[in-house]
Amino acid sequence: MSLILDGSNGVSDIDGSASTPAIRGTDANTGIFFPAADTIAFAEGGTEQMRLDSAGNLQMNSGYGSVATAYGCRAWVNFNGTGTVAIRGSGNVTSITDNGTGDYTVNFTSAMPDSNYTIQYAVGDNGIASPGVAFAQTSTFSTSSNRVLTVRNDTGATVDVSYCGISVFR
Repeated sequence: MSLILDGSNGVSDIDGSASTPAIRGTDANTGIFFPAADTIAFAEGGTEQMRLDSAGNLQMNSGYGSVATAYGCRAWVNFNGTGTVAIRGSGNVTSITDNGTGDYTVNFTSAMPDSNYTIQYAVGDNGIASPGVAFAQTSTFSTSSNRVLTVRNDTGATVDVSYCGISVFR
């Protein structure tokens, strides 16, 4: 049996709430409700857990006590920065360009909406943090790629590092 929710049966006139969702199964306080115009929300146990608002923002409660906009990781990569550069794992990264010793360009699969993103870095050798070595950001923040350096803190020289991790947030 199927149920079509097209408004002809009056179902569309019930917006519901977190405690009594408009669309639910046998669990009366878990389901979907409509808290505002052009907004859909999801409740579990009578508490709003997730929402898509009228601006298209995904909002969720992931243990912080309230629903707030989720700023997801737009791209990430774990790669070997020594010898022939090799990606171990990634999301939204097509490739790494090796521009020379400790100099890499991270190329995005899908472009960032603008260049106002932030990047988090981690470096290490053999999976262990490398004392005195850190990522340095170049001035190249483009929507399709980002250029970064691994630099020795004591000399400022670029060095290849075996474990490089980069996460992009926007």
